[in-house]
Amino acid sequence: MGSPTGSSSPSKESFEYELFDGDAENLKTVAAPPIQSNPWIDPDFLKLTHRIGRGPFGDVWIATLHHFTDDCGDYSGNCREVAVKMLNFISEEQIQPLMKKFESTFYKCQKTQHVCWLYGISVKNGKICIVMKFYEGSVGGKMAHLKGDRLPLSDILRYGIDVVQGVMELHSQGILVLNLKPFNLLLDEQDQAVVGDIGIPMLLRGIPLSRSDLTLRLGTLNYMAPEQWGPDVRGPISYETDCWGFGCSIVEMFTGVSPWYGKSAEEIYTAVVTKHEKPNVPSGLPCAIESVVKGCFEYDFRNRPSFADILFALKNPNASFGNSGWICARDKTQGKGNDFQNCNWLFLKDRLQVGDYVRSRKVASLNKLEDMSIVEGTAVGMDSDMYVLVRVHGLHDPLRIHASHLERVSLGFAAGDWVRLNTSSLQISNSRQKQSSVGILHSVSRDGKVEVAFLGLETLWTGHCSELQMAESFAIGQFVRIKVGTVSPRFEWPRKENAWDTGRISWIFPNGCLLVKFPGRLFGNVPRLADPAEVELVQFHTCVGIVEKYHHLEAVHWAVRPVIVTLGFLSVLKLGILVVSIGSKAVGSKKKHNDQQSLDVQAAGQDPNNSGNVRWRPPSVANIFFKEGVTTAR
Repeated sequence: MGSPTGSSSPSKESFEYELFDGDAENLKTVAAPPIQSNPWIDPDFLKLTHRIGRGPFGDVWIATLHHFTDDCGDYSGNCREVAVKMLNFISEEQIQPLMKKFESTFYKCQKTQHVCWLYGISVKNGKICIVMKFYEGSVGGKMAHLKGDRLPLSDILRYGIDVVQGVMELHSQGILVLNLKPFNLLLDEQDQAVVGDIGIPMLLRGIPLSRSDLTLRLGTLNYMAPEQWGPDVRGPISYETDCWGFGCSIVEMFTGVSPWYGKSAEEIYTAVVTKHEKPNVPSGLPCAIESVVKGCFEYDFRNRPSFADILFALKNPNASFGNSGWICARDKTQGKGNDFQNCNWLFLKDRLQVGDYVRSRKVASLNKLEDMSIVEGTAVGMDSDMYVLVRVHGLHDPLRIHASHLERVSLGFAAGDWVRLNTSSLQISNSRQKQSSVGILHSVSRDGKVEVAFLGLETLWTGHCSELQMAESFAIGQFVRIKVGTVSPRFEWPRKENAWDTGRISWIFPNGCLLVKFPGRLFGNVPRLADPAEVELVQFHTCVGIVEKYHHLEAVHWAVRPVIVTLGFLSVLKLGILVVSIGSKAVGSKKKHNDQQSLDVQAAGQDPNNSGNVRWRPPSVANIFFKEGVTTAR
């Protein structure tokens, strides 16, 4: 995009076309907006009228966009009503870089049907203005006018399908939304939902903002996935990140309440990032909807469903998932659906084909093979129940293994492998941005193209497998320490004297970043982050120091344990003495009361041996039947 020149290139006339959706008998006529060749809009042609909304990054205005003639670009007096998203907190020197990034997004959005229509970009009063078509309402606005702020199931499914199609269109163009919420789901003249955010958080990524609290924000707080709170450390952000925001929107449509309603930013951060809590999914949802929505809230985004599976569930809400994949309600006689709680969305994203090299899938949390019978083999056949026939070297007959237990190996790599960049590739990457040299492979295509998550990068690194080599893998539960010779690690790490402490891995983020706890520290045991390229495994059979350390821990344990037991015994003893003391006082008081009653009985002429509470003690049976011992009145 060239620099603003004060005029805009003429736009072509709009046209109509017939939309074919599998039904040749019922074609739908759709009016397409004019195709624009230049996103720049002269600020003199844009007249702001009044503000209608406010978001985390700026304000939304109603404005009039004046037309210009096709011949010379002069103002002609005709105008149309538009919506303007005015971005705040952007310094003057960052305006041109942002407009350059918007240009690419603008042309990509011209190819979509379920995304808000963009007219262009301008600068008013020193602020960036993204100009788009004005839509009369939104899903959130419609909810506000209904009882309980909730939508009926039919509308939720219909709007959900529209939104998923819009998100998939943006994803096909490499655009992440990162800000899905009901008020960003707009409604057009046909009451169809369109995605009203064209990835503004992605446009702002990497651009310094004048307000520090917005620098790391990649969305609206209540709808942000865990990786959005720190994509360079807990990320990266990916297509599956939009699943979280979509799941939050669906839950809000059902319940009428936004996730984490009433909580502060710190409370939301603690719930989502630290405690791994998830938004509450309402009960009574159709089985397929419940499945994908719960899948959207997986902490590790690799385990979230694809938008293709979400779309299928919205179109078939009563479907289930069985050994043959998705089973529609009308096809349930073909197989029995499984419990959705056990649905593995990860393996569905890469369907195996005949001829693929495969091996047993690793358990992500333990880094062990589920079925060691297949170290590597070739898929030679598949059946309708998602079982694969695998020919293994040394075996005459192929093995029949379920696809969920296998992973594809392409050019020696499989998704989930720990890899490092070659020396030349690492130098090129570090010249742009500081990143770890070790990461986790997220996808590998059959032709060798790869996507890798590295600590320090906010998005997936893309390249070719020839630029990678295998690296030492880590697993939860292993003991690690900073490598010898490392002077200043990326993250703070505890030391004792001249040696780094040894810790235990408690969590591994999708980019390989390690969360380490230190069970040997009695005080100040705060979890620490670690760069996988800066640590090494510590094992009992290879390190004498760790054996001595845990012998020391055992000694400390047996020294502290008697003290704790003694303190507990003394506490119980003290409590017992207190109870006895209180009981003694109660007994003394009761004895005194009984003695007084005995005196009262004697004074009344009654038998002192039958002293007690005469009001409730029953007379003997003989007194009742034979009137013995009963004093008669005289």
